[in-house]
Amino acid sequence: MKMRSIKQSILGLAAAMLASCNALDLGPTDTIDPSRAFRNVNDLNMGLLGAYAVLDFTLIGVTSVVSDEAVMPEENTVSNSDAYRWLYTSSSGSVTSAFAEYYMAIDRANRVLAAMDQVSAANAAEEQLKARYRGELLALRAYAHFELLRAYASAYEPGALGVPYMKESAIGSPTRAPFEAVVANLYGDLATAKSLIPSDFTDRTRITSAAVSAMQARVALYARDWELAHQYASEAIERAPLADRSDFADIWVDQSQAEVIWKLSRVVGDSRIGGFYFREAGGIALYAPSQKLMATYDRNNDIRFSAYVSHQPGRGAGKSEYLVEKYRGGDPDAPGLTDIKLFRTGELYLIKAEALAEDNQISAANEALNTLRSQRIAGYADRHYGGKDDLIQAVYEERYKELAFEGHRFFDLRRRRLPVERSPLDAANTSGALTLTPNQAQYALPIPTDELRVNPNMEQNPNY
Repeated sequence: MKMRSIKQSILGLAAAMLASCNALDLGPTDTIDPSRAFRNVNDLNMGLLGAYAVLDFTLIGVTSVVSDEAVMPEENTVSNSDAYRWLYTSSSGSVTSAFAEYYMAIDRANRVLAAMDQVSAANAAEEQLKARYRGELLALRAYAHFELLRAYASAYEPGALGVPYMKESAIGSPTRAPFEAVVANLYGDLATAKSLIPSDFTDRTRITSAAVSAMQARVALYARDWELAHQYASEAIERAPLADRSDFADIWVDQSQAEVIWKLSRVVGDSRIGGFYFREAGGIALYAPSQKLMATYDRNNDIRFSAYVSHQPGRGAGKSEYLVEKYRGGDPDAPGLTDIKLFRTGELYLIKAEALAEDNQISAANEALNTLRSQRIAGYADRHYGGKDDLIQAVYEERYKELAFEGHRFFDLRRRRLPVERSPLDAANTSGALTLTPNQAQYALPIPTDELRVNPNMEQNPNY
């Protein structure tokens, strides 16, 4: 994929938005004139859907490859190995393409937000829709900025290089805001969004108030604001209970929406997340579960193992016996096509457990962790960790198992400044890339070369 800068993402979007929305009446110009593009409330919704449409699984895939979740089997001779072997640079599209994707979503959201006040509602019902759309747009803008922060911040601490927080489609040369300033903007957008999205709006393919609470919990976790992380996680949990063990596998073949708080709906013709891990044409495993990850599961009793991993010993010599099952999908005519689950209640229990442990509420933290495990592991007997450090370590191990291939592991290690350590059992095809330490450049993803070239105010992450 050709990389684009923030400027390039802002310019030339008319054709893209027309393709995704079919709602814009534009003249021959490089930019979108909100007064002509958005003339009624339905147009605003079409613009909002155009912003949603940009979101994809790019970071989910790349972070599973650069962490210790996945291995690149020898049978994979078609994928770029730079990300897997930690050889990426600012010119490596595998790790930089998400930068332009999220800023494109942000720009589309900002364009609709800029037009809102110029669009009149025909009645009270439309006025309510306008308010909800504004809330969704602000939350979507916050979500995209947070994903950029997780991927491209130099570190998750005050004073670290964050990302530009774009609140309007102004073409300029933005600078990188510090981590804490981005967090403050995230809190602001999400608080306003929550006040605008009604609690009875429950479409899980769009951002609901429960999804905003889940976003707030995740932001607070990274900001190490333990009280808020616990508070917001509890809000989301109250709205979306954990799936029963009997329903859990059905989530991943889109037969159940249990505990799914927000997902990206995918239909035939859309990109297939399962295709990132397994290429049906030729039956090639591009990436497979690591031995290190698989060793963490109770294979006989933990429903997550069979939901996430399939064992196929008959694939032939030189091919992986284990495949990523999580995104294979339930339609044999569209293998690999599944909805992309962005927020689930399982994650919220782990946020709650970690926040409570950090706040020295050990008993409550144990309860949150045991509640999750009891819904995943048959015959599970509660465990109680007496010390804060042991409990937090247990939460991290549970996040590794619960959230495998969902785009969290690499960022979780970075949150604690821990190295990425692959098992010697996973050494094949790594070219020796078994340990990535916090002092190496690739511990943070690079700002794209295109952005650096066109924006003199953009600063690269350390050591690149």
